[in-house]
Amino acid sequence: MADRVIEELDRDESLRLISSGGIGRIAYTSRFGPTVLPVNFTLYEGAILFRTAENGPLDQDLRTGIEGADYEVAFEIDDIDTGGSMGWSVLIQGPAHHVTGPEREDAFRACVEPWAPGIRELLVRIVPSRITGRRISLS
Repeated sequence: MADRVIEELDRDESLRLISSGGIGRIAYTSRFGPTVLPVNFTLYEGAILFRTAENGPLDQDLRTGIEGADYEVAFEIDDIDTGGSMGWSVLIQGPAHHVTGPEREDAFRACVEPWAPGIRELLVRIVPSRITGRRISLS
């Protein structure tokens, strides 16, 4: 499509695009191999924050077994116009950790209500170490 251009997005523009939250996909290596799961998220204090079930796949798979060690993940958010062949995508890479202690209460209040049914009391935060983005638009 000669009338389209690809634009690399800087960190600020990428964060602006995802600032309202929404649906993203967390990618990680689970005990069964590469895994990608959709979650609804909030951008909170510059980090991705979402709720999940205790003892569920994201709880068990994102534990390193080492006290204080984080699990490296990727998190992707996009907005696609399939009819117009346009859209943007933001990729966040960084450590994920379970939110506990005094920070949990504020983070829990800030976190979006999960779409999935059931009890979702575990908070997971992904602190970006790398943020990249691309936009495909009309030239």
